[in-house]
Amino acid sequence: EVQLQASGGGLVQAGGSLRLSCAASGSRFRDYTIAWFRQAPGKEREGVSSIRSRGGSTVYGDSVKGRFTISRDNAKDTVYLQMNSLKPEDTAVYYCAASKTIIASSLLRYSSYAYWGQGTQVTVSS
Repeated sequence: EVQLQASGGGLVQAGGSLRLSCAASGSRFRDYTIAWFRQAPGKEREGVSSIRSRGGSTVYGDSVKGRFTISRDNAKDTVYLQMNSLKPEDTAVYYCAASKTIIASSLLRYSSYAYWGQGTQVTVSS
């Protein structure tokens, strides 16, 4: 079983950048596909990005393509989400999640992930 700790959130002006980190412990990190999700007040949880355990292939939600970049450092058991050109609509609590077995069509579905971190708040002011 893997435990996840998300960090790096904060308050930033529109157009700014933040880097979120998801640190893992407790299991073989490299065996897990890791994803970022976000949830704004009154909205459903939204898949932001995912990075595969093998090969490191990535997917992005349409709303963040070209602005966000996900990466992983297996030596540090950490996944990063670099967020550039932030917009007020990016404001949400961001969660990282892990799954050991997942199919390609489900990479951004929150029901596909069994392990979740505690969330970190990102607030983008206009």
